[in-house]
Amino acid sequence: MKIAIIALQGAFTEHADILKKATAELNINCNIVLAKSKQDLQNASGIIIPGGESTTINKLLKETGMDEKIKELAKQNIPILATCAGMIIISNTGDTQCKKTGKLLGLLNMEVNRNAFGTQKDSFEKELEIKGIGKVNAVFIRAPAITKINDSTIEILAKTNNKIVAVKKNNIIALAFHPELTEDTKIHKYFLESIHRKVI
Repeated sequence: MKIAIIALQGAFTEHADILKKATAELNINCNIVLAKSKQDLQNASGIIIPGGESTTINKLLKETGMDEKIKELAKQNIPILATCAGMIIISNTGDTQCKKTGKLLGLLNMEVNRNAFGTQKDSFEKELEIKGIGKVNAVFIRAPAITKINDSTIEILAKTNNKIVAVKKNNIIALAFHPELTEDTKIHKYFLESIHRKVI
């Protein structure tokens, strides 16, 4: 199993650390690659698009050609976990701030609000019940939220403050928060198990 974490900017090392912990707990052999080129995405069993600065990540994805490779792999049903800025990047469109991010990947037909919960000082932690996963401690930092879903096959996994913050469609999971900033491995184990079922 090869998991490619997009490592152009943002919290990619934290994802790698929690992924190592999750693979140990599941006793799964996993090659974790910090992907900085489209070649690094070759033969990936799963992809993680981390939180960070969405405009920067999106720009670098285009410059490296990784954007088209991610879209190609998504069509092949390769599991993708997109968190915070990652959720913005895989969306179809969004508010004025999102439009500044540039053309998004459009993997999920939904609209997002880039700073739905306010600025950095409005960051917070909250226990969330995630459908199919259970209770997790969610860290929201300048977090986005989904304002409109234009596809009936996108499943809502969690809401908070009447805002949609977690969704799933087939092979793609999108979260408005940072699961990599806690010690809780539930989400990464859920992601790994979805990949494991495909590769065995």
